[in-house]
Amino acid sequence: MTSGAKEPVDGLGLGEAIAGGRVSAAAAMEAALLRANELSHLGAISQLAAALGREQATAADASWQRYPGNTAPFHGVPFLMKDLGATAKGLATVCGSRSIPPIAADRDSDLASRFWRAGLIPFGLTTVPELGLALSSEPVIGPIARNPLNPALTPGGSSGGAAAAVAAGIVALAHATDAGGSTRVPAACCGLVGLKPTRGAMPGGPLFNNHVGGIAAELVVSRSLRDTAAMLDACAGRAQGPFPDPDLQGPVLARLDQAPASLRIGLCADAGAEFPIAAANHDAVRHAGAVLRAAGHHVTEIPSQRLLPLARDASIVFDRIISVNLARNLGVDPGRVEPLTAAAARRGHAVTAIELQAADLLMVGIAHAMWLLFAEIDVLITPMLSGPPLPIGSFPLDHEDVELHWRRMAAFAPFATIANAAGTPALSIPHGVADGLPLSVQLVGPLASDGLLLRLARQLQLAEPWSFAYDIAGWPG
Repeated sequence: MTSGAKEPVDGLGLGEAIAGGRVSAAAAMEAALLRANELSHLGAISQLAAALGREQATAADASWQRYPGNTAPFHGVPFLMKDLGATAKGLATVCGSRSIPPIAADRDSDLASRFWRAGLIPFGLTTVPELGLALSSEPVIGPIARNPLNPALTPGGSSGGAAAAVAAGIVALAHATDAGGSTRVPAACCGLVGLKPTRGAMPGGPLFNNHVGGIAAELVVSRSLRDTAAMLDACAGRAQGPFPDPDLQGPVLARLDQAPASLRIGLCADAGAEFPIAAANHDAVRHAGAVLRAAGHHVTEIPSQRLLPLARDASIVFDRIISVNLARNLGVDPGRVEPLTAAAARRGHAVTAIELQAADLLMVGIAHAMWLLFAEIDVLITPMLSGPPLPIGSFPLDHEDVELHWRRMAAFAPFATIANAAGTPALSIPHGVADGLPLSVQLVGPLASDGLLLRLARQLQLAEPWSFAYDIAGWPG
């Protein structure tokens, strides 16, 4: 881990270099394509669209020559979409499954359109587990996504390919989705930044094919807080349904270095005997609390007994919604899917309307409980993971025991699904290192506190600098 307050090599920096003429968008794209091929053994990319990337990079350079002064923050920066969630024209999303025909989208989703307006240029899709069903990314159709820090370990899931691509420096940032920790867990595994935004902050249209009952949210996994802040500014707000547009209280990037006034910080460093937390991960939360206390914040303990019932209820919500969503999308005969996927779809077909309504009411209860908690504290900090990144093969889909699979995921990220059910923003950031691998902490706040979480994380980063990311392909100099 590096030290010092030097800004990371990141997407904004690469965009500034392209805008300043130090490197062209076309050259940055060629470098990204070269590195993608050189590091293909990491399995980060499931579909490479080189022609699309080259065409759009050339157009970006031509546009800059005609209209200098383009204010897009990521002008010409290579970018990867995820093979799940928001779709992009020209890319054939198959969600890591043999059951979905590879038909390229004929138009951009609302979120992809905002990515492009920010200057990003797509050139492929990142690896996911089949239909996003694991906290690793090892679909039968391949490739297996591996952690650049140790290829024997998973980079997480379901945005594992995205995190591997960012950590390996193929791209500076990549599209990510999160219905149960799927942005935050890969970020934690790879020493990156992963924000699950407030429910309703990101556009889901025009098809809302990743609505998933409201538990899913999309943005990016990145190597820097400022990249995530800039993407939040570029993409949040003015979403056309299905939720009320939350007020995120103005631009985030411009205020990122403004330390928040004294906050009430709640620490939950363990999950009891049910989900043991490794000592290093426990200590990372304690250390973050000590840093924030020294910075003038008021830090209190939140007992795990207060959060674990919410985590259990959130797991029930996740199970019902994900299973029913699979049943709807796969039909009565799930066809050519992995055994766990088929079993989860059958489970969804068996869910009654009453059970689904009960899950919806559980979501309401979780959201209410979190509002009560945030009447006492301003930000909650928990471990993101219960231990280090797990070996490849830790979340197999070659069996039909859905309950076992959910338990394995809950044991790895015990506090992940609470924010998905409650709709609150949650942020995973690196904080410390153990045995050469990143430690992480999760910051959770009330609805629309996305910017506050990033500013608090920035305060932690300035006090305890971190960087696990490699250089970025195409970086000048």
